Amino acid sequence: MNKWMLGCLALVVPALALAAPPAPKKEGIEGKGYVWNAEEGEKLEAMKKKGDAKRGEEAYEVCGACHLPNGAGRPDGTFPQLAGQHASVLIKQMADIRAGLRDNPTMYPFAQQLTDPQELADVAAYIQTLCIPADHGKGSGDAKLLGEGKALYEKECQTCHGANGEGDAKKFYPVIAGQHYKYLLRQMTEIREGKRRNANPDMVKVIGKYSERQLVAISEYQASLSMPGSMCKAPAKAPAKKK
Repeated sequence: MNKWMLGCLALVVPALALAAPPAPKKEGIEGKGYVWNAEEGEKLEAMKKKGDAKRGEEAYEVCGACHLPNGAGRPDGTFPQLAGQHASVLIKQMADIRAGLRDNPTMYPFAQQLTDPQELADVAAYIQTLCIPADHGKGSGDAKLLGEGKALYEKECQTCHGANGEGDAKKFYPVIAGQHYKYLLRQMTEIREGKRRNANPDMVKVIGKYSERQLVAISEYQASLSMPGSMCKAPAKAPAKKK
C-alpha cells in the first residue's frame, strides 16, 4: 500500500470509528462463568486454520494505518507493537474485540472487516513474518524505578509471562518484553480499573493493589526487555566521504 493510501486511511480511522455501529458488549471478567482463555468460539476455529501469510498481507493493509506497515505500533502508546507477538494472542484479541469481550471502539470497525476465522488466521500468519523493530517506546530509564519494576515482575509476573517477558502462546499469555512503555502502562491501568474486560482475572487481582508508582515501575522494566524473535536488520550506514 502506498503512502498516499496510508495517509487517507489514517484520516478516516476516527471517522469510521464514529460512524460504525457500536460493538456488542458481552460479560467479561465480571461475568459469571467467564473463562478468559477458553478455547472456544471464533478464536478456536481460527487457531485450527492454517494461516496464509500472502492473503494475510493484503488483509493487514488496513491495520497498517495504525499499527504501521512493519507492525511497530506507535511509541506514544496509542497502538501496540504487533511484530513479535504470538499468533494465538493476536487471534484471541481480534476475536474478543469482534465478539464484544474487549472494548476498543477504534479497532472494532476494522476488526469487523475480517470476514471469518480463516482471515483472522491469515492476518496473524502475516504478522508472524514481520521482523521485530530494534527500537520501541521506553520509559525514563530511571535505575531505581527499573529495580523496583524488576522485583515486582520477578515476584508476581514471570510465572505467567516468563523470565524474559516472552509469554506463552499455548496459554494466550502475550509477549510483553519490548512493548511500548506507554502502551503497557495504559493497559495495566485499565486492567487495574476493571476496564480491560477480557483480562485474566488472576492478573486483575495482582494489579488491583498496585500504586501508580508500581505500575510505572513495572512498565519501565517490561519495556526495557528485548522481544524474542527475529530482529530487523539495522539500516546500513552511508559510507564516509573521502576528504
